[in-house]
Amino acid sequence: MRASGPRFRKATMRVTVYGLWHLGSVTAACLAEGGHEVVGLDPDPATVTGLKADRPPVDEPGLAALVAEQRAAGRLRFTTDAADAVPEAEVVWVCFDTPVDANDNADVQWVRDRLDDIAPHLRAGVRVLISSQVPVGFGAKLAADWAHRGVHVACSPENLRLGQALDCFRKPDRVVIGCEDADRTAFTTLLKPFGGDRVWMSVASAEMTKHAVNAFLATSVAFINELARICEVVGADAKEVERGLKSEQRIGPKAYLSPGAAFAGGTLARDIGFLLELAQQHDRPAHLFNGVRASNECQKNWLRDQLSGVPAGATVAVLGLTYKPGTDTLRRSGSVELCQWLLSRGVKVQAHDPAVKKPAEELAGVELASTAEDALRGADIGVLATPWPAYRALTAAQVRAAMKKPKVIDPTHFLAAGLANDPGVSYVAAGRAA
Repeated sequence: MRASGPRFRKATMRVTVYGLWHLGSVTAACLAEGGHEVVGLDPDPATVTGLKADRPPVDEPGLAALVAEQRAAGRLRFTTDAADAVPEAEVVWVCFDTPVDANDNADVQWVRDRLDDIAPHLRAGVRVLISSQVPVGFGAKLAADWAHRGVHVACSPENLRLGQALDCFRKPDRVVIGCEDADRTAFTTLLKPFGGDRVWMSVASAEMTKHAVNAFLATSVAFINELARICEVVGADAKEVERGLKSEQRIGPKAYLSPGAAFAGGTLARDIGFLLELAQQHDRPAHLFNGVRASNECQKNWLRDQLSGVPAGATVAVLGLTYKPGTDTLRRSGSVELCQWLLSRGVKVQAHDPAVKKPAEELAGVELASTAEDALRGADIGVLATPWPAYRALTAAQVRAAMKKPKVIDPTHFLAAGLANDPGVSYVAAGRAA
């Protein structure tokens, strides 16, 4: 057992984790590490086959090793068979990634259909803990529909971060749990191996808390990006303004106030969408949330605005392709969308990403380079699209030697320390006056 994880050895509960993408794989492995007897259930045979071979569906640091360790210890196994996984479970933890379309509309019915698939196998008294992103009211509707089954429905909003997921699960700041008072003892036992405060509330309040947290973060992102665009034209530096904001004790150093890219991937946008739908259904004003969505859509064009004058036939180097650093997923990646937009304009795209080793369907037409320097070689413009830590090793001398006319666009100021003050490199960042 590694020192950073829990040291429980005796199985304390029988848990089925239903849905084994990023959230589910991490949840299953960590629960097993905490001493529980865990079955991972997913309807996708490829996902289950990969996990049986210690290959999680998403590259998360430390996850493959933890899966292998817990499988070897006999505390973790995987199956596609609900009849095998569900009847003996004391807790069924629902961890599906709620699908969203290109417009960030969530397919909540898909999650409900997956729950109905396992309903015949649920025993009376089992606790169904939902961490999938669903709108407030989902749990109450499910509980009402399943009342005859004697099932207890609860909610614990997902709170993981790609690239840091194991630590987030093992040592959370806090865990929100919406459940009936009678179920607190069981969930206390379930989460006993892990850190963080327990914040108890009703199921509806827990669902709303997820919307509220993501909407607040989304509002912060939209706020600083709008401010940054004004900074660009009045001579202010948005990074300096960021320091001023975060040093204000009523705001704080961890606030989502770093100028740069729009939020992408569906996570924050999904909850903004839920709140807008709820406001419309119940005839309530939602001017702020409408504004956050509109502002974010505008910010998505910041990079395109910087590249709008690049002619067909020019070469753009894109550094970073994944949705976030620390993962290999390309789903909902703003970087991939940028590459596709550049290709549609006749621009040649050379790209590098530490986690992308072979061509993918989403990257058709993109030339993958083996190193960041190779991606920059001969390029007219370089774009820092996903801030992998390794890219901070790039020096101004390397950039100057590799590029035709060294120009780097870095929305998040990630490379500022090495490039911003070099006279031989044209360096462009969000919120920075030209």
